[in-house]
Amino acid sequence: MKFPCSASALRAAIAGAFLFAGLFPAAHAQRLPKTVIPEHYSLTLTPDLKAATFTGEETIDVDVKTPTNSITLNSLEIKFQSVTVKAAGKEQTGTVSTDVEKEEATFTFPDTIPAGHAALRIHYTGILNNELRGFYLSKTPTQNLAVTQFESTDARRAYPSFDEPAFKATFDITLIVPKDDTAISNTAIESDTPGPGPDVHTIKFGHTVKMSTYLVAFLVGKFDCTSGSSDGVAIRVCATPDKVQLTPYALSVAEWVLHYYDNYFGIHFPLKKLDLIALPDFEAGAMENFGAITYRETDLLLNEKTATVGAKVNVAEVVAHEMAHQWFGDLVTMEWWNNIWLNEGFATWMQTKAIKVMHPEWQIDQDEVSETGGALNLDAQPTTRAIRAKADTREEIEQMFDGISYGKAGAVLRMVENYLGPETFRQGVHNYLIAHEYGNATAEDFWGAQTSTSGKPVDKIMESFVVQPGVPLLTFGEPENGRVSVSQERFYLSPSIKPGEPQKWTIPVCLKTSTGERDCELVEPDTTSIKVPSNAIFFADAGGTGYYRTAYTPKDYAALVANVETALKPTERISLIGDEWAKVRDGKATVGDYLDLVSAVKDDKNAIVLGTALSGVGTIESRIAGTQAEKDELAAWLRTNFSAQYAALPAPAPDDTPGTIELRATLFGVLGGAKDPAVLKESHEIAEKFLDNPASVDPTLGQTALAIAARNGDEDLYNRLVNVYETTHNPQLGEMALRLTAEFENPELARRSLDYALTPKVRSQDAAIQFAIVMSGDKTRPMAWQYIKDHWDAIHPLLTPELGNILVGSTANFCSAADRDDVEQFFSTHKVASAEQGEKHAIERINGCMELRGLQENSLKQWLAARPQA
Repeated sequence: MKFPCSASALRAAIAGAFLFAGLFPAAHAQRLPKTVIPEHYSLTLTPDLKAATFTGEETIDVDVKTPTNSITLNSLEIKFQSVTVKAAGKEQTGTVSTDVEKEEATFTFPDTIPAGHAALRIHYTGILNNELRGFYLSKTPTQNLAVTQFESTDARRAYPSFDEPAFKATFDITLIVPKDDTAISNTAIESDTPGPGPDVHTIKFGHTVKMSTYLVAFLVGKFDCTSGSSDGVAIRVCATPDKVQLTPYALSVAEWVLHYYDNYFGIHFPLKKLDLIALPDFEAGAMENFGAITYRETDLLLNEKTATVGAKVNVAEVVAHEMAHQWFGDLVTMEWWNNIWLNEGFATWMQTKAIKVMHPEWQIDQDEVSETGGALNLDAQPTTRAIRAKADTREEIEQMFDGISYGKAGAVLRMVENYLGPETFRQGVHNYLIAHEYGNATAEDFWGAQTSTSGKPVDKIMESFVVQPGVPLLTFGEPENGRVSVSQERFYLSPSIKPGEPQKWTIPVCLKTSTGERDCELVEPDTTSIKVPSNAIFFADAGGTGYYRTAYTPKDYAALVANVETALKPTERISLIGDEWAKVRDGKATVGDYLDLVSAVKDDKNAIVLGTALSGVGTIESRIAGTQAEKDELAAWLRTNFSAQYAALPAPAPDDTPGTIELRATLFGVLGGAKDPAVLKESHEIAEKFLDNPASVDPTLGQTALAIAARNGDEDLYNRLVNVYETTHNPQLGEMALRLTAEFENPELARRSLDYALTPKVRSQDAAIQFAIVMSGDKTRPMAWQYIKDHWDAIHPLLTPELGNILVGSTANFCSAADRDDVEQFFSTHKVASAEQGEKHAIERINGCMELRGLQENSLKQWLAARPQA
């Protein structure tokens, strides 16, 4: 599964570490007994799209391990009509008892069911809910659709099942749907016949491979598809009919990626067909249902003529992420949810691996290092968790879908791959998949395969990063006589944290050499020094692939800063910038030291390097600068130091590289944020052209200009954006327009955006994000928070698992004790189910902001006072 990842959504939710937490009745989940094992499901479902209900007929073939007169499985919001069991030639009718808290149903029969094969036959009804989970209703202006989202524990809402990942089985699925609608499921349509009445037809799908319940999918409505193929596999990208023209880009990506994965894994795609389907209402970013991947529309559909570079990268990576799951997660599935990183970490690592080969011009390796920095910062918060953690209840399971399972796990895998070498690591991946295909696996299974393949202690490395939380800090002495001293400790982003028991890791540390080759040494818990290759510059994160922070002697650090543009690769500059910003957060460096490093890279031609450096400046402005005068001085420094770089860039041209396009937009955006008069004027001119004809200007610059114009915009621009949102059939443009309505600094327009979010015109999947964006603005935050409190009864029902935590996480933008206390008090009496961790992290971030301002504001004043006045 991939969480929503549009740029606006991420900016709004930047304070929320745990974006996935369940908004459901408190469920104290209990593992099902292994005395009855499912082997095959035959499902026939008849949805009523007008009444928002469905009926189901189900036969489950099971293997009864020990004689019993009762069978327990998972069920939620299901009404049972009848239950029978047939075993050893005898059929019995059962009674049903349900446990809502455990989400279980128990069927009890008069006589004992003998060991061996038995067939459960169940008739039931259910609801097409509006919670974006289970079997739910999605709507467009012209039709209702019935679609599914079962991960992690919601297949039980659509069909009674042994709804745990280790209970793999095969499926035969039949859907009886309105005669004008079609249906999509995990396999291709085997037959399509009229009836059983005049207004419906019956669609039967082919027999599936063995898979987990949460990977089943069935979608009913009017869909149009664009078709292609790769390596003999039929591929379709589908959408509602009004958007099918936006499917070719994703199809081309899918065709390329499937061939790449076939070769990389050494295992042909397991199914005969693969569908990628865009859904109008979808909570996450995408879901890896085996052979029928579902997506939020903005993560699959785009118009290449009007799409930004970032949108193209995002769609390509989300497509690659979900397709990687077809091997990691679907073919081989984690045994239990505590190892969800085996799914999500692998897919996160694999998505960029595929796309950077497909599009080397996108400089994905720089993105990887930047994203590792985000994971390191998350993992260095006062509270975090191990990659593998307790996950027994629904709420605990949902909270596993976070930046640790995705970002940290993916970064650790990338570090290990760099240590072993790509081909050795690939062979270990192949061996792991072959050993467990169509089955389940644990973390030990994976690192055991890598250890035996490589002959290196991957098990020790992986275990040290998977079973304990936190970030290692490696402190190096000055290199001498071919060696350098090194010590390790746990790093926190706060100097007030008092570490508990000492922690140690087994860490592959790759040092920069004069030839550019990697020279990796293993730092073990008792290591005190390592060999150092001959090189004029000492840098201990060659390529930026390490999952650790580094600290150097003042002499070595000064040499790195002095030679940052000539001695380090772009990926290494990103790593160095991230380490220095972390030291600022921890009080081991001053904000002036960081701004000096930003000055050293101000002429960098890589947008991601510059963007990484400037993101820290943005935090300085919002979290450290305590007065408007300090903010104004910082803005003046930005205008002085970055105007020339922007002016030196050529005018946009059709043959611009993605790097040039992104660099131009990055510089334009930072100058617009710094209120550069020329850029503000230009932003309005470009925004007007873009709104009149999105294809008339470079889309990346056009959307950046429109964002600047919106923050400084008037009612006329606001109304135009609302009109774009309400009338466009392009999801990318529609989401952009909607998000930008929440960026206006004008208080009346900001309030209108909050009112608008509560109308039926804004989908529930988007409403909370709108509130979070308004909460991110210094000028609009107080009004937005009061609005949320005043309208809680209307907002609370919209809070689905991810979105509830995005909203709660947005309160982390506050930076005062009074606001912190107000947030704590409000959520103590207005609970957001399963958002306890989100609230805790928000409070920690408010405390962290107050601490950071106290540590660094004087340093900022001194640094600004020493600069020449603009």
